[in-house]
Amino acid sequence: MTVVTRFAPSPTGRLHVGNIRTALHNWLFAQRESGRFVLRIDDTDAERSEERHVDSIRADLAWLGFTPAQEVRQSQRFALYQRRFDELVTAGRIYPAYESAQELDLKRKIQLGRGLPPVYDRAALGLTDADRAKLEAEGARPHWRFRLDHAAPIEWNDLIRGEQHFDPATMSDPVIRRADGSWLYMLPSVIDDIDLGITHVVRGEDHVSNTALQIQMFAALGAAPPAFAHEALLTGSEGKLSKRLGSVGVDQFREAGIEPQAIRALLARLGTSDPVEPFMDVAPLIAGFDFARFGRAPARFDEAELAQLNARIVHQLPYATVADRLPAGMGEPAWEAVRPNLATVAEAADWWRVIEGPVPVPDAGEDAGYLAEAAAAAAAIDWAGDPWHALTARLKEATGRKGKALFLPLRRALTGRDHGPDMATLLPLIGRDRAIARLSAA
Repeated sequence: MTVVTRFAPSPTGRLHVGNIRTALHNWLFAQRESGRFVLRIDDTDAERSEERHVDSIRADLAWLGFTPAQEVRQSQRFALYQRRFDELVTAGRIYPAYESAQELDLKRKIQLGRGLPPVYDRAALGLTDADRAKLEAEGARPHWRFRLDHAAPIEWNDLIRGEQHFDPATMSDPVIRRADGSWLYMLPSVIDDIDLGITHVVRGEDHVSNTALQIQMFAALGAAPPAFAHEALLTGSEGKLSKRLGSVGVDQFREAGIEPQAIRALLARLGTSDPVEPFMDVAPLIAGFDFARFGRAPARFDEAELAQLNARIVHQLPYATVADRLPAGMGEPAWEAVRPNLATVAEAADWWRVIEGPVPVPDAGEDAGYLAEAAAAAAAIDWAGDPWHALTARLKEATGRKGKALFLPLRRALTGRDHGPDMATLLPLIGRDRAIARLSAA
């Protein structure tokens, strides 16, 4: 059996962190099993779906490295949905219902008031042909429900949640098509999974009840259901479900300077006991991916943790992979000199300005004489070797200074900052003339 997974976003907005995690896990599992990863654009909602969001979904997945083996769009598959719909109507598994939203709401309130679960009472099944004709003559248009088999218990072994059991008699027959003919999520998704040969459905635990209903739809269509893995939802760092997580998208990560490797490394292991590590290569994430390692407790997404992980990734990035994102003229020696001090690649531009100048002239105060002596020493040393250690050795011998008193005034005068890259690598990049000028100006 070839493993086939799918990622099925709706093009009504940008991908957010929860979507990304779902896409990643589907992709990782398919890669681990040498299978196929399918992108299904769920664009049945014509009013809310936008082509620009389709384009952004494709671009985001490409940036993250999740290349689908196949892409389909639900809006191009209506003929297939209609054919399978007609089959189920003929088989008596789909029926028309005429209650308005207000009538259904009143029924639910009455049931709740009686201490009963708000389950649809199947009143529509009692309508005769004459009743339906009368309602339609009066302008009523039916919505359509899938008729659950109350005699068939719903069970499956979830790859994360374990054994699952549902009594269909306690569940409402789900609406699968609106009165205007438009489709809801439930049935088209099942039809697509059958048609595309989806073997594993990986999605959030908020879909568990949907899965229970859909398992009977698979059976009604004569197909075995795929395996299911329902992941715990993400929470924010504050420890509760965060609305903000629903808006943190790929575009924001990119704008913040987050590398795709960092996103993959964090989201691949979030929800497991495995350590989050700054993997540059996705291969260890693929090899180690296992649904059995995911717990049922909510997984905590911490943007600060992502930022820290990103810095560790940046510290490993070779020059060749970032050259087109660096300031003009910044070569490999400069990148390697400043890289250990960066949280994002974009911060390299700040240090390039430190190298190229000008830099702020600090108030030397009581160190003015020392820096004047340093300027003279910088003019006298051999710059062909290791100018920083040559300079500090000469000044230590001449002034008796050591430690912070020796090094910090020099760093401040040469860079305008108290902290930064190793001066032994930075000073040759600043160069003799700029260094002497900065020490003299301090």
